[in-house]
Amino acid sequence: MAEKKTLGSAKRYGTRYGATLKRKVAVIEAVQRSEQKCPYCNKLAARWMSIGIYECTKCNAKFTAKAYGIHKKITFAEAAVDDTVVEEEDDIAETEAA
Repeated sequence: MAEKKTLGSAKRYGTRYGATLKRKVAVIEAVQRSEQKCPYCNKLAARWMSIGIYECTKCNAKFTAKAYGIHKKITFAEAAVDDTVVEEEDDIAETEAA
């Protein structure tokens, strides 16, 4: 029997927009709302404030990063399978930079 995929915060869309898009939104919002690692004090205390703006609750540093996550790239294929966020591999980044 297949595992049931939860939508979390994307349940608010009901029957609109399709299952795939709602799963993508659920993954993005889960990362956005979780506490993330502060680049200044290395504590899991940075919170999302606005698109690309974060604030650390420990050291009160405000800084910018990616729109919805600090250090992780969200890959939807992997996240849809096991609901985890997968970091981007270094070799892929090197080939894109070249």
